[in-house]
Amino acid sequence: MNALNMLRDVIGSLTGIIVSLVALGVAAGVVFGSGVPFVGGVLDNLLGLVNTLGGEGLVGLIVLAVLLDMYR
Repeated sequence: MNALNMLRDVIGSLTGIIVSLVALGVAAGVVFGSGVPFVGGVLDNLLGLVNTLGGEGLVGLIVLAVLLDMYR
């Protein structure tokens, strides 16, 4: 059981790092534009996700709520 707790902690830490990198990519994209390597891909993928969820209406909102609940 201790190994599962340790694995959960490692996965939580990695998720925190990834979320921080995405936030950094978005902030850098706003400041420097989308021509910067790594930053352009983050912004394009994030905008694509928002457009996809927005285009799906109620289903997109439900998916967004589930994803936010899973993040917590």
